[in-house]
Amino acid sequence: MSLDLENEYYNKDIQYIAGCDEAGRGCLLGPVVAGAVILPRDFHSDLINDSKQLSEKQREEAYQIIKDNALAWAVVEISPEEIDEINIYAASRKAMEMALAKLNHKYDFVLTDAMKLTNGDPHEAIIHGDAKAMCIAAASIMAKVTRDHICYELDKKYPQYQIAKHKGYGTKLHLELLKQYGPVKGLYRYSYAPVKKLFIEKVSLF
Repeated sequence: MSLDLENEYYNKDIQYIAGCDEAGRGCLLGPVVAGAVILPRDFHSDLINDSKQLSEKQREEAYQIIKDNALAWAVVEISPEEIDEINIYAASRKAMEMALAKLNHKYDFVLTDAMKLTNGDPHEAIIHGDAKAMCIAAASIMAKVTRDHICYELDKKYPQYQIAKHKGYGTKLHLELLKQYGPVKGLYRYSYAPVKKLFIEKVSLF
């Protein structure tokens, strides 16, 4: 699939387009991270693609390419505690809007990966946008690589959960370790069913 959807939006009033996406929405622990990127209109890289379609090595390389070539980029994280407080959908949207607000370059329009914004920015929410628009794909890479780096740091702090292996997703290994050690406040998202269930079971023992 060609990642050139932006070309349908450029006109005399739209010269700069910001792409926005998040990473970690389905994870049981850690923050949700949003990225916002403004690419030059003539920018192209064969390596920029939906972050889920790239290997970790390719994402790291693409991350550096984006940092070197973007007109502006920003990432924002929302904590597990706030996710539990306002829900993951609202947290993902808040992170995206905060990332857009951090961009140090003007933009005329925003393309998001299926997220409607509430900040007043002219935008369009594109289903599977990270596979259609290079600016959204770039934002997804910035968010994913940033979150992976956060997970590696969390792995050092909480080695018993082997976070570097599963990045917080509900894999068989992760669920087994979560059951063995129980959830930790400030690390896990207690509003998520597998975590909530174990927390309730743990509390009921006392």
